[in-house]
Amino acid sequence: MKSIEFTNFKYFLLILPILFSSCIVSKNSVEDDPLDLVLKSNNPKIKAVMDNVNEHELQIIYTQIKRASDGTISFKDYQYNVNAKNYFYPASTVKFPIAVLALEKLNSIAPLSDSINFSYKPNGTKINFKKEISKLFALSDNEASNNLLEFIGFDYLNSKMHNKGLSPFSVSHRLSVANSGNKQTSTIYLFKGDSLIAELPSVTGRKVDALQLNSIKKGIGYIENDAQVMGAFDFSAKNYFPLITLHNTLKRLLFPNEFQLNERFDINDKAREFILSSMHQLPREQGFDSKEFYDSYCKFLIFGDTKDKIDSTIKIYNKIGQAYGTLTDCAYIIDEKAGVEFMVTATLLVNKNKIFNDGIYEYEEIGIPFLAELGRQLYTKSIPN
Repeated sequence: MKSIEFTNFKYFLLILPILFSSCIVSKNSVEDDPLDLVLKSNNPKIKAVMDNVNEHELQIIYTQIKRASDGTISFKDYQYNVNAKNYFYPASTVKFPIAVLALEKLNSIAPLSDSINFSYKPNGTKINFKKEISKLFALSDNEASNNLLEFIGFDYLNSKMHNKGLSPFSVSHRLSVANSGNKQTSTIYLFKGDSLIAELPSVTGRKVDALQLNSIKKGIGYIENDAQVMGAFDFSAKNYFPLITLHNTLKRLLFPNEFQLNERFDINDKAREFILSSMHQLPREQGFDSKEFYDSYCKFLIFGDTKDKIDSTIKIYNKIGQAYGTLTDCAYIIDEKAGVEFMVTATLLVNKNKIFNDGIYEYEEIGIPFLAELGRQLYTKSIPN
């Protein structure tokens, strides 16, 4: 019996390093991937998506942000199913670079101020840049975004993004207007107060090639002219803003010094601070009706599943998108008191009947609750030990 026990013990000593090594790898893989841990949660709001994850076309990027005592910043990225070739409709997230690049173009002509306006006619109604940007972020206002796109033009927007290394990216149409794909912009009259300071001629943008991507055709039918058409809905002529490009756009705005000069947005500190303030402020803080536009109106992550007033030390700088059953949120979340600082960009599709443009999507039942819970759990994972 002793001989057998000794033999087994020697065998155990031989395999012990392997067993120990396996335990360490397993332990580190869990600790090193908080996003994976969150997605394996038994929380019903998470499971509602993860139990049918392929149907929901889920993509997520989570970035931990660490600040050293010498002021240097480091980023650690975690991804789930991120692939720029897997198409999702970006909806209102394209408004984010439209707003920033409108200020970049304005910065080349005149500094941003309360008195800077533009109009489509020499004596027409004046449109205020700051008010349009406030509406764009607080309410995700389509008209405001379209006005700013008229000012910058399609080619300016697309080329500037590509030149900064923010690609793939393509905006080929306005949002929610007739003839949205018309590439010709209006003549713009720029004013400082009542004084005309510049006239920008109408320009016609280049034709954009049809997108050739995975899942560019979706579903089994769609509504067109109040009638249902059977067959997949074709997104090949739609806007394209994949998750990695969206995430990096926010990172460049937040941390410009971490990028080369040619990769940064060419805006002054005042304009950058205004953009960030607009992204963070709640609708009521920008003067909009709090009953119609509740605090979480454009804040899906953490607070999206409540319409209660938000009183929190948590600050969220973000831009959402919501259309055709697709929900997207790109956010920088910080709680200085708790020592929490991270970025998360996520998108998912909630269209159970697979019919597009019918207005029947599971936003409130599945999509927004998932994003809210995702934000809360990533917040918890981001609290320093």
